[in-house]
Amino acid sequence: MNTRIDRRFAALNAEGRAALMTFTMTGDPDYETSLAIVKALPKAGADLIELGMPFTDPMADGPAIQAAGVRALKGGQRLIKTLALVREFRKGDNTTPIVLMGYYNPIYIYGVDKFIADAKEAGVDGLIVVDLPPEEDEELCLPTLKAGLNFIRLATPTTDEKRLPVVLNNTSGFVYYVSITGITGSTAPDAKRVAAAVNRRAPSPAALMVSWSARRWWTHWPGHSTAVARRVSTRLKR
Repeated sequence: MNTRIDRRFAALNAEGRAALMTFTMTGDPDYETSLAIVKALPKAGADLIELGMPFTDPMADGPAIQAAGVRALKGGQRLIKTLALVREFRKGDNTTPIVLMGYYNPIYIYGVDKFIADAKEAGVDGLIVVDLPPEEDEELCLPTLKAGLNFIRLATPTTDEKRLPVVLNNTSGFVYYVSITGITGSTAPDAKRVAAAVNRRAPSPAALMVSWSARRWWTHWPGHSTAVARRVSTRLKR
């Protein structure tokens, strides 16, 4: 497999710098504004783009991302429109990797096979589905890999040495390391502890999930990525 994600990390590794992967919720505050934001991200420095798929029960997200998802859903954003946004983005950018992040329920309702086919056709490069553990790989992970898309797993500070190999099995593109125990944006990570954990346990490349408040981390991860969840709740509400 040689995806846009693989090629981007290889290029960044050759440059000796970390990637900046930005997160935004598709459809927040509305489709057109969301599309404009996504189109602007590469010019603003984003090496990879992570797009949230709005869902009614985002159990792993903090208040900012939850609020962004609620606004998007109220504005009529659905999975089919998220794929349409990616398709529109690809008309002007065929190199920046795009990862969809969310929950399994909307994909299940859409239809797994149809979703994978439509996502690939639209220009999606990888998936992060936070509520599907490795024990359920046959549901979505393996069909996604078979279609030539990356399937990205999350590892956390509580993932022990026995569990980690299970998490990393079938992971592709990169591994997403959650920097804190808790919801996104709830606290700042311990820089030394997380750095040691990532370098010891995670294969390269790895993405470190931090909030906007921890943006000082951006330059600390050569060969890896820092994924920044923007505090869209307060900023877009204004």
